[in-house]
Amino acid sequence: MPAGGKVAFPPITACDVTADVNRRSIAADLDGTLILSLSSFPYYMLVAIEAGSLLRGVVILLCLPLVLIAHIFVSESLGIKIFFFVVFAGLRIQDIEFAARAVLPRFYAANVRRDSYELFERCDKKVVVTVSPRVMVEPFVREYLGADKVLGTELEVNPLTQRATGFAKKPGILFGKWKKMAVMKEFGDETPDVGIGNRESDHEFMSICKEGYMVHSDKSASAVPLDRLKARLRFHDGRLVQLPTPLTILVTFLWLPFGLLLAFLRLYFNLSLRIYFGLSLLKRVVRYTYPMLGIQLVINGRLPPPPSPGSPGNLYVCNHRTTLDPIVIAIALGRKISYITSSVSHLSRLLSPIPTVALTRDRKANAARIRSLLQKGDLLVCPEGTTCREPFMLRFREVFAELSDRIVPVAVNTKQSMFYGSTIHGVKFWDAFFFFMNPRPRYEVTFLDRLPEEMTCSGGRSAMEVANHVQRLLAVELGFHCTQLTGKDKRMLLGRNDG
Repeated sequence: MPAGGKVAFPPITACDVTADVNRRSIAADLDGTLILSLSSFPYYMLVAIEAGSLLRGVVILLCLPLVLIAHIFVSESLGIKIFFFVVFAGLRIQDIEFAARAVLPRFYAANVRRDSYELFERCDKKVVVTVSPRVMVEPFVREYLGADKVLGTELEVNPLTQRATGFAKKPGILFGKWKKMAVMKEFGDETPDVGIGNRESDHEFMSICKEGYMVHSDKSASAVPLDRLKARLRFHDGRLVQLPTPLTILVTFLWLPFGLLLAFLRLYFNLSLRIYFGLSLLKRVVRYTYPMLGIQLVINGRLPPPPSPGSPGNLYVCNHRTTLDPIVIAIALGRKISYITSSVSHLSRLLSPIPTVALTRDRKANAARIRSLLQKGDLLVCPEGTTCREPFMLRFREVFAELSDRIVPVAVNTKQSMFYGSTIHGVKFWDAFFFFMNPRPRYEVTFLDRLPEEMTCSGGRSAMEVANHVQRLLAVELGFHCTQLTGKDKRMLLGRNDG
């Protein structure tokens, strides 16, 4: 026992996780312990922005000095309470749940600390005890870390509005002695074999464990490879590309006015040049206007010749990254092309510089309509049915293969540094604006060779074989992985019913 009667716990580096020691249960803190980053600020900011708005994020950033003053000069508990209120007050609980399930896992998964996780995953009963709201961390901790139970702060929710009040249910913020009480209640007489934490306030619950280890901040500490986690991240949502640390989010907010103005300018050029020059000249014009506006458009492969008079057009089949895919492909081709989609708003159809046709639920009517459009010219379809940000290829719907043997695969990829140009939770109308708000957005379009006749349905292949073949061609070109996941799987995994 050191001076003052406080228990001195050894560092996590002193723990031999490979030793034949009976460690059946563990109670572990989250931020700074299982997660590399000491500060939970970025994750709360993500919830505030994705479940609330960018304006709420600005308010949180402005209130941060007040929170730090309360934390340092009054008490850590008071600072946490103020921060909780600013972040959560007025948010719908279902929006918080969505952010926890669809947004946070990508950022948490990239920052799981290796030495802590190796000890954590070796135990049979795994419990995470954290000051963060349970609803905010539970989806990630259970699915990706394999925790059996999450002991976290319970948010108070107004039963009439189903919105968070900004306060915590009794006994309040799970901090210090309340962590100890929660662990004792969970384990009963069987105290945890191991306890790990990173703050002095964690000593409370660590003191009742048979072993305790401190996870000190260490710049040399490494993150767990993503494939070592209990689940693979396939889908995620949210507008922010980077983890919003205080400096990063400050730069982002300072950029917003300029980014919004730049996005309007870029979209105006796209629309106005299309109207005045047409697609054939637009391709030549954007070689100069796009670099001037900071847009990078890379076109690879041999462009197929336009259909000759009297012959049907080509059916271009591409993977789906953002709602701008058909417009960028049309610009790359430099000629008129129609786009087939499963759903499109009237406003989007009105503003689109290319003809956009929405399909119905009648498969026969859709087939007849597509054949009619192919007789008039080229057609573009995204058989994945929804956008995918990760390096995966969703299952291709095979209906396109039945309708044409002039199939041209097109590989599409994007790069952005601040904002994603796709979402299932936000308003889709803003997708193009967010993509063009990036300082230097990049689009890469690669035209592959047209499928030989023997690889189409006319050559005796089934529609499913053709669809799978095109999916594999695009995956190889982009370095992506083929999956059998669908747009419906994406919506179910992310917890939304809209595409």
